Amino acid sequence: MRLLFLAVLRRHTGNAVTAQRVRDHLEAAGHVCILKDAFDFESPSEISNFIKAENLEGAVALHLYRGGRLLQGNGIPFGIIFGGTDLNEDVNQGDKNKVMGKVLEEARFAVAFTESMKETAQRQWLKYRKPDRSHWLSYARFMAQPHAKDKIYVQSQGIATVPNTAFNWNTFLQCSEINQSADNLHVFLLICGLRQVKDPLYLVDAFSEWHQEEPNIYMVIVGPEVDPVFTREVKAKVKRTPGVRLIREMAQEDLHAVMKNCFALVNSSVSEGMSAAILEAMDLEVPVLARNIPGNSAVVKHEVTGLLFSDPQEFVQLAKRLAPPTSSRIGFENQLALRPHQPMAWKTLELTLGSASGTQPQRPSSEWRSGHQPPAHLRTGTWVPVTLSNMGYAGFRPLNQQGRGKRCFPSWCVEDRWLQ
Repeated sequence: MRLLFLAVLRRHTGNAVTAQRVRDHLEAAGHVCILKDAFDFESPSEISNFIKAENLEGAVALHLYRGGRLLQGNGIPFGIIFGGTDLNEDVNQGDKNKVMGKVLEEARFAVAFTESMKETAQRQWLKYRKPDRSHWLSYARFMAQPHAKDKIYVQSQGIATVPNTAFNWNTFLQCSEINQSADNLHVFLLICGLRQVKDPLYLVDAFSEWHQEEPNIYMVIVGPEVDPVFTREVKAKVKRTPGVRLIREMAQEDLHAVMKNCFALVNSSVSEGMSAAILEAMDLEVPVLARNIPGNSAVVKHEVTGLLFSDPQEFVQLAKRLAPPTSSRIGFENQLALRPHQPMAWKTLELTLGSASGTQPQRPSSEWRSGHQPPAHLRTGTWVPVTLSNMGYAGFRPLNQQGRGKRCFPSWCVEDRWLQ
């Protein structure tokens, strides 16, 4: 199929990275996928002209409002991938809420990264409405609408990390004005676009107090300047706060290298859909400390796959548990591995395969993880959990006929029947 994919493509943001990964997978599956920035179009009529010019057969939008509203009434089937701010922030604005409800009603399918996102959407828009039996057309339209349970699918996003092997950690520290030896340094990394919903200043004061007690502790905030006014506020605050540094956005490979070298990844957002940074940290075997909000708690299981905090003081208490010598570090090598009994992991396996196999999946051997052939019992037809939650808490991937793991966005989004 020839598909249009609409998303907000600000450089170095989570939405842009997710959109590119989905696009790559769609193209690998044989589709022609044209990825466009939703901000390049001002109205559905502009989208309609583009669809006709490119002879497009279907569309997908990442974000129910920013992308979805542009696809209404264009005569081609389309689906929606919920972002995060659409369900967590935009729903509280009356006009946007109404528009998103109409988009969801017209969409052939919608995808939520977590069960909680699906439940939020159902509460907002897909409530039971009694049809108007007095008019046959109204009743026919009602009967033709898919039920909520058939329209919204839950599928976790896939991630891939590619750290720059030539990246120099010491040079990065010098550029960050951290003039200490890397041997005894603990850098807590916060990756986010500078906007209020990410709340990058939430932990700054508490962290600075801790830094004054232990000068080898630093927080580094990395991300693009999304909101110019708020960015000025962040810069002014960080400039006068000891122990906290602010770095502009980086190339994805360099950012993964920084993440791999840092002591722990931090997420302090007010709301999240599914944080790609958290998933990437898990893939790189980096401990995660995340604010206890629905989007984060759907990914991070407290004291199993990371640590959840509810306020800045609890963050410092939990962070100190990770930092030697005051206490021993949690055994993330063992605890971050997916466990077959976790219900969310099995649900995703069943979603992708259609039915779970009767045997428990086994963790791949270190030989297979390093790129070699897996044991015979893990070859064609077998699905195995990836190392340290490569695709988040629901990290299963298939083995192809050559016995190699497929590391990509899950396969549900290329099912043509959803658009037919």
